[in-house]
Amino acid sequence: MERKKILFLAEAVTLAHVGRPLALAQTLDRRYYDVHFACAAGYEMFFKGSNLSSWTVHSISSERFLAALAAGRPVYDAATLQQYVQDDLRVLQAVRPDVVVGDFRLSLSVSARRAGVPYVALINAYWSPYVRQHYQVPAIGLARALPIALADPLFRLVQPLAFALHSMPLNQVRRSYRLPSLGHDLRRIYTDADYVLYSDIPEMFPAHDLPDTHSYLGPVTWSPPTPLPAWWDAMAAEPPVIYLTLGSSGQGALLPQILRALAPMPVQVIAATAGQVDPGPLPDNARAADYLPGEEAARRARLVICNGGSPTSQQALAAGVPVLGIAGNLDQYLNMHGVVSAGAGVLLRSDRLNEEQLRARVMELVDEPAARAAAGRMASLFGSYDIGERFRKVLARAAGEGGSKE
Repeated sequence: MERKKILFLAEAVTLAHVGRPLALAQTLDRRYYDVHFACAAGYEMFFKGSNLSSWTVHSISSERFLAALAAGRPVYDAATLQQYVQDDLRVLQAVRPDVVVGDFRLSLSVSARRAGVPYVALINAYWSPYVRQHYQVPAIGLARALPIALADPLFRLVQPLAFALHSMPLNQVRRSYRLPSLGHDLRRIYTDADYVLYSDIPEMFPAHDLPDTHSYLGPVTWSPPTPLPAWWDAMAAEPPVIYLTLGSSGQGALLPQILRALAPMPVQVIAATAGQVDPGPLPDNARAADYLPGEEAARRARLVICNGGSPTSQQALAAGVPVLGIAGNLDQYLNMHGVVSAGAGVLLRSDRLNEEQLRARVMELVDEPAARAAAGRMASLFGSYDIGERFRKVLARAAGEGGSKE
């Protein structure tokens, strides 16, 4: 039987968009699948042992991506997306895959259709047009200029206009390829694919009127293949361990402040910097490394403190551990709404972080059983999802159609 050729194409603006498709690639048996992976240069260290063919495509820098989020302006302009389409087509024509799987690679809305390759998009459910969003003003200028009580309703008022502005560049590129506009809802931009897979569960992010081309995959967790630090095995079981990581999405500068806030507390802190920030002199109760195996770190912890994004939140909940999310961008606020609604965590704002409040929330989550019980319920639900099997079924369906819908 001829192996199916699968191309993963990751938009490497954050490590999460590389790690998630890498995790899915690892579920595919190489006897049946010829696996190719394309992303920006600089991520080769994470491919160790993955047994895949790698390709290089251009992505904007993480700094440019994060600066756009912080300013509330569109991440991409039409010229950048035009370049992406050409880059995608180069790899699509070289690989000739049966299916292309994209993680936040918006240009595949055009390039996969031009190449006639079935396109599967991986996205979080809270960006779906079929899932109700709960908008809070993120850490943008509006939140700095006004009290949150005023900034929140104003943000909700202007949000449709902001989404329309963010939708314009891709629609402009689509017009140049004689493809119809996707309209002014950014959620349509993010989910324009032949098949859409949500890296979430419906119990946290329920959908309505879901088309049969959209489905829940379950949480896709991934840890970088990195050696354990020398101090890992020397840590005692008590006092409680807190796993602290702010990822690569912009809140890394808060790491020294958080370590300082936790220094007088009866806890042990294990921190991962993602190579983004120097934590400075470490308090006596803290240890740090550039990268830690997040799933293992979460299992060892009583509490996970993160930026509120889905990758680390899902690692924590999969281990039955509560989450304290210190959110900055809109994606993180949307994800934390599901965590908080499940009773499995607490949300704090990155732009109004108060050390006394932080310590109080940490003690609540460490000492009180309710959040841990809720996280345990999420762990049970997560465990019921066979992600590999669900993914393979969608690949089979996409490959069986043999072409794109547009």
